Amino acid sequence: MSYPNERITELCNRLQLPFIAEHCSLLIDQASKSEMSFSEFAEQLLAIEAQGRDERSAKTLMKFAGFPAIKTLGEYDFDFSLGVNKQQIMELSGLSFVQEAKNIILLGSSGVGKTHLSIALGVIASQSRIKTKFIAASDLLIQMQEAKKAKRYNEYLKRIVMMPRLLIIDEIGYFPMNREDANHFFQVISRRYERGSTILTSNLPFSKWTQIFNDDAIITTAILDRLLHHSVVVNIQGDSFRLKDKKKEGFISLPTPPKIKPKPKEDV
Repeated sequence: MSYPNERITELCNRLQLPFIAEHCSLLIDQASKSEMSFSEFAEQLLAIEAQGRDERSAKTLMKFAGFPAIKTLGEYDFDFSLGVNKQQIMELSGLSFVQEAKNIILLGSSGVGKTHLSIALGVIASQSRIKTKFIAASDLLIQMQEAKKAKRYNEYLKRIVMMPRLLIIDEIGYFPMNREDANHFFQVISRRYERGSTILTSNLPFSKWTQIFNDDAIITTAILDRLLHHSVVVNIQGDSFRLKDKKKEGFISLPTPPKIKPKPKEDV
C-alpha cells in the first residue's frame, strides 16, 4: 500500500511536474505545521514548479548560446575605454532592442572589449529566456560552407541563423572573405533583417568593409544597408584591456589615443 506522499510524487511524475514532486513532501510538512491555507499551499507548489522550469530553461539557453566565456557588464571597465557610453549600454541591457529587432554594431581595435560587451548582453538575454547564439564569423562561414556541401543549407539557416532571437557574430573583418563567403554572410543579414536582432563586432570602420567582402561594393552596400537601418553603433577607442596591466608594469609601450569626450550614439 502506497502512502499519500508517494502517490502525489507518482502523479507529479506522470504530469511532468518534477519540481513539485521533488519539494512536495517538505512543503506538506511545512504547511501542516504552519496551518497554511489550501490556496497558499497551491500557490507555493506552482511557484516552485515555475521557478524550477525558469532556471532549467535558462541553463538550457546558456548552453545553446555557446559563449566562449561568461562575461558581465559589472566586469567591464567603462572608465578605461573611450566611446562607450555606460548609460547607453545599461539601457541596451534592458533588451528592448531585441523586442524591436534592432542591431548593435561594436567597432574598435583588438582588445577594447567588443566581445566582452557582446557576451555580457547575450548572457542577460539568455537569462531572460531569449534564445541567443554566439558564434565567431569564421566559424559561421565554415559551418555554412559545410552545410551547403552536405545539402543541409536551409536547415542550417533555420536552426542557427533564424531560430535565435539574438544572434551574436564576433570578429567581422579579421580575415577577408571570398565571394562565396560574402554571399553566405549576406544571406544571414538579409534573412534576419527586421526579423531578429544581431550584434556584430568588428575591428574595421564601415569605410573599410569592402575589404572584408571580397572588394565587392555592391554586396557591402547591401549588407550595411540592412544592418544599419535599425541599429545602434558603438565606436570604442582606447588601449587593449588585455595589455593594460603589462603597460602599467612597463613591459610594453602603447600609443595613447587622443582624449575625446564620448558622445551618446543615436539610432541609425
